[in-house]
Order: sequence, then structure tokens, then C-alpha cells
Amino acid sequence: MVNAHPFQINVPQSVLDDLKERLADTRWPDEIKGSDWDYGTNLDYLKVLTNYWLNTFDWRKQEAMLNQFTQYKANVDGLAIHFIYGKGKGPNPLPLVLTHGWPDSFFRMYKIIPMLTDPEWFGKDPADSFDVIVPTFPGFGFSDKPSKPGFNLGRVAELWHKLMTDTLGYQHYVAAGGDGGAAVSELLGQKYPDSVLGIHLTDVAFQASLNADPKTFTEAEKKYSDRMQQVGMQEGAYAMLQGTKPQSLAYGLNDSPVGLAAWIIEKFRTWSDCDGDLESVYTKDELLTNIMIYWITESIGSSIRGYYEETTQSSYKPGGRVNVPVGMAVFPKDNPPPREFAERGLNIQRWSEMPHGGHFAALEEPEALADEFRAFFRTLRK
Repeated sequence: MVNAHPFQINVPQSVLDDLKERLADTRWPDEIKGSDWDYGTNLDYLKVLTNYWLNTFDWRKQEAMLNQFTQYKANVDGLAIHFIYGKGKGPNPLPLVLTHGWPDSFFRMYKIIPMLTDPEWFGKDPADSFDVIVPTFPGFGFSDKPSKPGFNLGRVAELWHKLMTDTLGYQHYVAAGGDGGAAVSELLGQKYPDSVLGIHLTDVAFQASLNADPKTFTEAEKKYSDRMQQVGMQEGAYAMLQGTKPQSLAYGLNDSPVGLAAWIIEKFRTWSDCDGDLESVYTKDELLTNIMIYWITESIGSSIRGYYEETTQSSYKPGGRVNVPVGMAVFPKDNPPPREFAERGLNIQRWSEMPHGGHFAALEEPEALADEFRAFFRTLRK
């Protein structure tokens, strides 16, 4: 392994003490009585979560759990990139780079990693094992923050390719992800087809949308386009703000742990298959562990800045295409497109419409997603 060294999470106690003081001193806003989540994060729920965070949540326990994964930091193009490296236990593990998105983190993958590295433990064929590499986006968590403008998704894909080939020494590998991780996986397949055997996505990222011509839409595509326009009007304000004025938002989120939690958990509730009940899908510990990764590293500002970089300097060009084999698992609460829309930019070889799940599939439905990875990538192992 080149330019990499072992890493373990060890948050200074002073950071945790400061957090407790801030939680205890929260200045709460008012709320329209009976408004539930209509105006955004519900006040009563956030107070319950904050009380748990202050009085019950044990970061050291979560830290120890995360440190059970083998982790490294590697110098890639001058940036220290944090990654989990799970070695496969089957006869011929296939290298798989798994990429998270926003507002999650490498923690999105914590349930699925052992299912992929050691399928026999879960009653599956050991021949389907993977070497699983889960890097942390630059500007997120324990990876370095880019200090110059222009660090868009294409630059992330370049770093991942160098991590896989130069640092880890793989000649060929596969990629998968959702949200921003779907975009990076798309770009890996598009830019490095000699190395990337195939990719698996849970979201259609950008290329298909960029190639879409409304004049040629099928009825299913028209319905999808209308639905996405409506979703954009109702739910897209966060992306507009993060894509235009991320620094203005960063001050409040970086200073207030409750403000940070409110910004993140509202997305988890809206985008997950939970019927409005967050804790039917996630535990409080899971929600707070993901939030803590942003808080302890002070990375919320640099994470949302990525929206601005991609908005002002897109990594995609009209007419581009991902020609390596693509598998897609679309989840019902994630506004799935029709297959013909995805095929406008992707070489779809496997299309699975999943019965349950939403945007954070690896956290919500890890067993089902692991089965999809095994089935699709099995065809590419030769």
C-alpha cells in the first residue's frame, strides 16, 4: 500500500465536553402548534433527540464500534483521504469502491461492509466476496478539506481511481454508490473504462438527466419529469442554497449542534422509507453517529461546498455516456425513474425495482442491496 497509514478515530474529550455545553445551552425557536413536520424539523422530536444526545448517547461506544473496521489515511494528490478497507474472505475477492453522499457519511456503509466481505457468514456463497473500500469524500468527516475552488465530482472520481490503482494496486475494480456516490461511480465508469469493470447505482445521477430531451419522452418519462419538478419545488431549496451560498449556511450549522441535527435529520425523514417515523428505520444512535461525524470534524461547511463546486463547474457534458455495464436497484421512496430514462446515459444490464427502501439504501435495506451487488457483479468477475 503506497502513501497510506493506519488510522483510528480518537476524538479529544474537550470536543465532547464542548458539545455537551452547547446542547445544554440550546436556545429553542417557537413553532406553529400542531404543525408536525410541515414547516421543517419538528420541535418536539428534536427536543427528544437532543435530550437523548445530551444524557444517554455514548460517543465512545460508537467510536469503538467504528474502530472495529480497518481504516487508513492515504495521501492522494496532496489530500489525506480517509477510508475503510475491508478485505474479502472468499477465494477471489473483487475490489469494490463504495461511495456515500450527503448528508450521510462513510457510516452509510457500516451494515453492508461485512455482508460483502464475508458472505459465507451470512449464509451466502463465499465466491461472491469483495474487497470493500469505503473512502470518505474530501471535505467530509476525516478526509482533508479542499482549500481551492473547483473541487467537483470529477476531481473526486480522479482521486478514487488513484486510490484504487496507485495506492491499493488494483488493476481492475468495480464501483457502487448512491446520491453523490452514484455520481462519482458514474464518472469512474465513464472516465476509466479500462479499469472499471462495471458500476452499480441506486440513483440516476446526472448523465441521463443531461441527455434527456423532453420532446422524445415516453409517457412514463413525462410522468417522472413532472413528478421531479414538483419534488424540486417542494424539497429542493436546500440544494439551491448549498449550490449558491454554502458559506452563509455554514456559520450556523458549524456553531450549533442542534441546528446541524435539524438540517440533517429532516432529510433522513423525508428521503427514507419510514412513513414519517424516523425511528422505524434508524435508531437514535445511528442518526446521532452520522451527525457526530460532521460535528467532531467541523466538516458541514466543506461538505455542502461541494454543491457549489458542481453547480459552477459541472463534471458532465451533454451526450456523454457510461458504456461499462451498469446495474441499478431503484427503491420506491427515492423517486425512481423509468428504465428508459436511465438508459439515456447508462448501459443498463440489470434493473431491479425493490419492494422497500429509500434514499439511504445501504442503511435502510442492507441485505437486499448486498444481494443486488452479488447478483450483478457476479456476471463481471470473469
